[in-house]
Amino acid sequence: MDSDLIVLNTTKLGESALVLHALSREHGRRSFVVKVSRRTPMSLFLPLNILEADVTESPKSTLWRAGSVTARYPLNGIRSNLHKNTMTLFMSEVLYRAVKDGAREEGLFEWCERSILTLDAMERDFSNYHLRFLTELAVALGFSPSATDLAPFAGQYYKLLGDFVRAPFAEAMIMPMNGEVRNALAEILLRYIAHHSESSLNVQSLKVLRELYG
Repeated sequence: MDSDLIVLNTTKLGESALVLHALSREHGRRSFVVKVSRRTPMSLFLPLNILEADVTESPKSTLWRAGSVTARYPLNGIRSNLHKNTMTLFMSEVLYRAVKDGAREEGLFEWCERSILTLDAMERDFSNYHLRFLTELAVALGFSPSATDLAPFAGQYYKLLGDFVRAPFAEAMIMPMNGEVRNALAEILLRYIAHHSESSLNVQSLKVLRELYG
């Protein structure tokens, strides 16, 4: 069965296979065994790549098989930009930790796909994009990140975070923030999502973003 997949993470499985942890359009969050060889371009499995694959269900295992894997989009706008690449590392890790294996949230795949393609197409003013991604992820997961809902987590950043949440997309992207403020807002939003999704979001790649945006 043909299926669309968004790469969240991979785990090596011996020398000739890997486990692809992915968000699928048809089946929600799933893990798939993919056979690889020396000729397999591992760039195919970079975080948030959008793939097409022939998926075979396994009645005896939660691990299904995915073959004939190809990329649906080149994502050149992301892959040619260090800042965007680092953002996709962060975004994919958040999804990997926040969306439980086997979960199927209606519309989540479509929202993720739009988010990835939007970042890919943006030519400037995307330094706040990962923050917008977190607020929209909360909505996609069924939460309501209003200023009031965020208040217990926001501390001194309550007003700024409220302004950011209420701002239209274009305005949110150009709200002036330095790296310290962006990191603080990201940590607040992660705590909010962790609380409501009952997940432990120890997102390691936030440290990489912190170094990048200083």
